[in-house]
Amino acid sequence: MTIAMRPSPLSAIVPICLLLGWEVATRTGTLDPRIFSQPTAIVAAIAEAARDGSLIQATRETLEAAVVGLVLGFVFGVALGILLGLRTGLEVAARPTTEMLRSIPAIAFTPLALLLLGFGLSMEVAIVAYACCWPIFIATLTAVRNIDPRLLEIASVLEMSPQRRLRTIIAPAVFARVVVGLRTAIAFALVVAVTVEILSNPRGLGYALIVAQQTFRPDLMYALIVWLAILGAIFGGLSKLLDYTRIGRLA
Repeated sequence: MTIAMRPSPLSAIVPICLLLGWEVATRTGTLDPRIFSQPTAIVAAIAEAARDGSLIQATRETLEAAVVGLVLGFVFGVALGILLGLRTGLEVAARPTTEMLRSIPAIAFTPLALLLLGFGLSMEVAIVAYACCWPIFIATLTAVRNIDPRLLEIASVLEMSPQRRLRTIIAPAVFARVVVGLRTAIAFALVVAVTVEILSNPRGLGYALIVAQQTFRPDLMYALIVWLAILGAIFGGLSKLLDYTRIGRLA
């Protein structure tokens, strides 16, 4: 049984001490402030970016790509997993292809996606969707394979429509595993979106990081990294919420 750890005020001691030490070290010259910006300057940079709207705009662009790509990856992964899970012969025939494609890092498709789709949202969404679909596909495929064959035989005898079979037999059986795959995909979505923006797509928080580096704004760079950490924590919280939903469904 997993024991939930409650937040404790003691957990704030280490980061507070690190921030205070960082501030003192930059003010006394122990750390070069041109490289290690003062924490107070980082907070000021976050506030400035929020006031002028650049932080909100970049966040919207990154989240747009991450969320749309996640949704498309979810739909494609579930559909493909159900199709191949119910058709054993088709799954055997497609297995070498799926295994080969699954082993290719999503970021490796950035040059190809750029060639086909150009800069912008579509290219980024395509790469995020590719990265997110595989954990969902594997989870769905595994769940469908584990459905009791007798249930599917009964559905055939009763001449259930594909829609009713999906609703009454397949969906309840695969729900828990699909949620596990979706949790993994949520973690991928933000990481892949920001990586694509850093590498080649002039939009979003990843591109804002590159601009801050090129304009010698280390305070803004650290501010954006802190903001990405906050967004990552939010995405992590969403994945945990999905886990609670899965547990509630199984209860």
